[in-house]
Amino acid sequence: MIDRKSEITEIKKKLSIFPVTAILGARQTGKTTLARLLKAQHYFDLENPVDLAAFDNPQLTLSNLKGIIVIDEIQRKPELFSILRYLVDHTPGQSYIILGSASRDLIRQSSESLAGRIAYHYLYGFDLEEVGVDKIEELWLRGSFPRSFLAENDEASVLWRDNFITTFLERDIPQLGISIPSYTLRRFWLMLSNYNAQTINYSELSRSFGISDNTARNYIELLEGTFMIRLLLPYFANVGKRIVKSPKLYFLDTGIYHSLLSVHSKTQLLSNNKLGASWETFALNSLVKILRLKKEEVFFYATHSGAELDLVFTRNGKKWGVEFKYQDAPAKTRSMYSCIEDLELEHLFVVYPGEKQYQVDGKITVLPLEQYGFLEKAANG
Repeated sequence: MIDRKSEITEIKKKLSIFPVTAILGARQTGKTTLARLLKAQHYFDLENPVDLAAFDNPQLTLSNLKGIIVIDEIQRKPELFSILRYLVDHTPGQSYIILGSASRDLIRQSSESLAGRIAYHYLYGFDLEEVGVDKIEELWLRGSFPRSFLAENDEASVLWRDNFITTFLERDIPQLGISIPSYTLRRFWLMLSNYNAQTINYSELSRSFGISDNTARNYIELLEGTFMIRLLLPYFANVGKRIVKSPKLYFLDTGIYHSLLSVHSKTQLLSNNKLGASWETFALNSLVKILRLKKEEVFFYATHSGAELDLVFTRNGKKWGVEFKYQDAPAKTRSMYSCIEDLELEHLFVVYPGEKQYQVDGKITVLPLEQYGFLEKAANG
């Protein structure tokens, strides 16, 4: 079992401040396991018919309980949020952990009823800090879902991911009240794999799939809201240049991405024309997790004149930039200098799959991903 000590510490911190903590993430990322490790006194799974029946009268079920109460898959009973607000206000000291795998609706419902009473913790699966840098290639190929990463071999990992994709499309999506045919969403998801690590052109995307722009946006919002993809917004700066304004799309898990590409081994990955996009996705997701950057804190930067930077974030009042390169020995480029000047970056890191760290300029360092701690220390001051 992988130790997820840092996740537990973060959740305990939020529980000490807020009466309700929501742990959000895709199915099978370990939300339930984590909640049980917090030694909750009461656990309800709303996918269990017995527990669901107990919530026919939720106020009666919950009002006399003491200690930490966990409610799993809470999105199945949205009326619980207003009841939780009443219980929180009338039973001081009581703590609730709610779990969900659909962020958009759950956040909207909970923020309307529990404003000022709830904290959100996003759980994405394993990261390099948890599995160790010696497992970097395995984590990249198989992805961060615990059962995929911990599978006995690559074949078992592929089988688990294929079944996860089918279950997600045929069961999870309909349970959210969304009536998109599973084969339609599968085809759209497959098409998105060709746009991974690229800016989105909704008109091009909708024409390619034969749907309207609004429908394409809705499908993408659905996959984002269920933690399958990430939309990285552009960083806007007053630099007197035409800036790219469309968001950039990334898969949140390289294992799922590889399955959709039918890439099942390291050999197949290294010979695939999406190798660079896969590395960029894996390295970016790894750093965002390790640095605990929130959605509203991460951006990319691109101008129509050709300057590009894969990741921009602010920490301790300073701006930092990261470029991801699948190369043996990345070198400095004119684009890097433009980004440093435009954004007034404190430093720019070029993250690559090699083993040697080296400096190519006073403000540009080439860094192996496995040495992420160097970047983390610099940004945290």
